[in-house]
Amino acid sequence: MSSSTLIFAILFLALFSYWFGIQKAVKVAGGLGKVKHLASLPRQFGMLTGFWCGIPALLVLLIWSVFEANVVESLLISTLPEQVQNLPGSELGLYLNDIKVMAGSGIVSLDGLADDKLVTAQAVNYYIQTNQNASWLKTALIIVIALASVAYVVSRFSLDFRARNQLESIIRWILMASSAIAVLTTLGIVLSVLFESIQFFSSVPPWEFLFGTQWSPQIAMRSDQVAGSGAFGAVPLFAGTLLITLIAMTISVPVGLMTAIYLSQYASAKMRSFAKPMLEILAGVPTVVYGFFAALTVAPFIRDAGEWMGLSVASESALAAGIVMGVMIIPFVSSLSDDAINAVPTPLKEGSLGMGATPSETIKLVLLPAAIPGIVGAILLAVSRAIGETMIVVMAAGMAANLTANPLESVTTVTVQIVTLLTGDQEFDTPKTLAAFALGLMLFITTLALNIIALKVVRKYREQYD
Repeated sequence: MSSSTLIFAILFLALFSYWFGIQKAVKVAGGLGKVKHLASLPRQFGMLTGFWCGIPALLVLLIWSVFEANVVESLLISTLPEQVQNLPGSELGLYLNDIKVMAGSGIVSLDGLADDKLVTAQAVNYYIQTNQNASWLKTALIIVIALASVAYVVSRFSLDFRARNQLESIIRWILMASSAIAVLTTLGIVLSVLFESIQFFSSVPPWEFLFGTQWSPQIAMRSDQVAGSGAFGAVPLFAGTLLITLIAMTISVPVGLMTAIYLSQYASAKMRSFAKPMLEILAGVPTVVYGFFAALTVAPFIRDAGEWMGLSVASESALAAGIVMGVMIIPFVSSLSDDAINAVPTPLKEGSLGMGATPSETIKLVLLPAAIPGIVGAILLAVSRAIGETMIVVMAAGMAANLTANPLESVTTVTVQIVTLLTGDQEFDTPKTLAAFALGLMLFITTLALNIIALKVVRKYREQYD
């Protein structure tokens, strides 16, 4: 039985155990009319039984899935001839991969095969048989553990058994495990990026990467080219990212904030019921669609308008990418800011209006300062969204690493270069590929700095309303 099928089977057993636990609790109480004598509710007995059935079985399935492939492969290697076992690691890996590919077609007949092919065919059949045996053993073990766990917890049921306390303890451990997984995942991502970045900085000096003005990590055809020794100055990438993000924020923050103010304070219920869903739909448009819109509509319009005014505009410009990115981010700012403004306590607004303040004065002096934590969070999310955008930049701003502050020229961003460096077959021991991890580390540091700044701003203004 496959792992996905086993998961469904475990869930079914857990649901059955929930019903069985309730029935067992009612029986222990002496009938439905006497369940009040139980120390916990019958459904709490049922939930505890379901958890005891599902959690141990899922843990065993997880542990089995982690080690199964390595154990089966070790058993397979032990059956191979000694000359095959002594092959170098890469050659042995290719040989085993061929066996796994052949195993996908089923059992191989051994009749009439030459000696060299006979060994491979026997290995294929052994691999298939071992996987089948492992699958049946896994299924039997998990079902036995699930049933044994149910039998154990049900045997403890009594009138004084506090199922609620144990149920809450299990839920608390589940929540703690979920939090630990989130923290460990974040730590793993940071450490992996940091480790690869350290390897990169062992080849390229950090000051060259942080302050260099020439970015050309491609492999050169001749030694006299710039990339012959590598040019890893990331300043053009940082400048391009900052320029496009600044243009996008210049559009999205004022428009999104004013939209939130209008929808929360001035719009009628009918208008709000229409405009709010439309903004949510706008937020769900795929970024590649925005990229098409930027490349086919906005960029040609800006180029034609610039030529009409006598300006030199590149076919791919930072202005086109920034404008479209700003439009894309407007729903994030407006929706979150609207929720933050509506979350301000009504007595604050009514008190301001009752003392003679106009609606606009109430918005400026009461609502916006009170909602500043949510608004700052919305802006931070918008900035992070702009920094991490890739498709719009590729299609509207280009991939040229130009160090310029002119929004009418072509630029590129950090995320675009990360995608470019990691696309296709790459060797992860060259500065060209490792540069992507260094760029990722800089993005992480930038996002962390933005979070720290946002927390300080929120803490400063929130103290006025504690």
